[in-house]
Amino acid sequence: MSKIKVGVVGVGHMGREHARVYAGLETAELAGVYDMDESVARKIAQQHKCRVFSSVEQMIAEVDAASIATPTSAHFSVAKAFLSQGKHLLIEKPITNTTAEATELVGLAKLKNLVLQVGHIERFNPVLQALEERLTRPRFIEAHRLSPFPGRSTDIGVVMDLMIHDIEIILHIVRSPVASVDAVGVPVLSKSEDIANARIRFENGCVANITTSRISPEKLRKIRVFQDDAYLSLDYQKQEGEIYRKQGEQITRDRIPVAKEEPLKRQLESFVRCVATRSAPVVSGDHATGALKLAAQIVELIGRQNLTLPQL
Repeated sequence: MSKIKVGVVGVGHMGREHARVYAGLETAELAGVYDMDESVARKIAQQHKCRVFSSVEQMIAEVDAASIATPTSAHFSVAKAFLSQGKHLLIEKPITNTTAEATELVGLAKLKNLVLQVGHIERFNPVLQALEERLTRPRFIEAHRLSPFPGRSTDIGVVMDLMIHDIEIILHIVRSPVASVDAVGVPVLSKSEDIANARIRFENGCVANITTSRISPEKLRKIRVFQDDAYLSLDYQKQEGEIYRKQGEQITRDRIPVAKEEPLKRQLESFVRCVATRSAPVVSGDHATGALKLAAQIVELIGRQNLTLPQL
């Protein structure tokens, strides 16, 4: 099988990691990179011995597929240009700024019979696979995702930046329509919310509570799932997990074996494989649009709440 020629648009924090992984994949050829800052693009290209494209249009003409890792505000226009010319895409999350834009990209990809995958990287974390293997009927889910202030992605709030990971995962494992949503959030170091909490009730009775912060002194990424037969506690960052079960009047605790791997490598391997075989991606444009729609609802609720708060 011939190698899939890929490019990376935007080689900032995430894009440079995409370039690194592509350069090491046996199934892919990193054809080149593009960034509005040519000096940054040149540095990454030198590291991986690939080409610096002078424009998005030049890259489109030379690749089979691409990763888009630009600021979210540019996702739609760049993605539309690639899809219109028949190129397969992996777009970093969130897929776009609005659900209308996301829906248009999904429709265009389907029309052109193209792979459109979105970079919800935790779906490729081995911890999630361990969770799914033990999942029965989730009754209550608690997710915490905390990080120090990143100094990047400040064009979006913490809901679209971080919480959307947990939103997509929870929608995936619960698989029930949302009945109601409550949310609170506050800006601290940026104009958008930097801390947020959402409580989501599903029609099947499951409740999910998600807390996200990007001004925490520590980095934490955990999910806890309570179901009828067990309580699972998993750490995405450490790729570790435990399962608690009731046996008589006792609670037993066992470690969950997790085969540690780099989620980004698994994600990009999967994307390249989907392009080569024309198969459906693990996180499709439809999945990402569903997560974006719920995230946008949470952001709107937070905005309304903050408008009604008394000004100090």
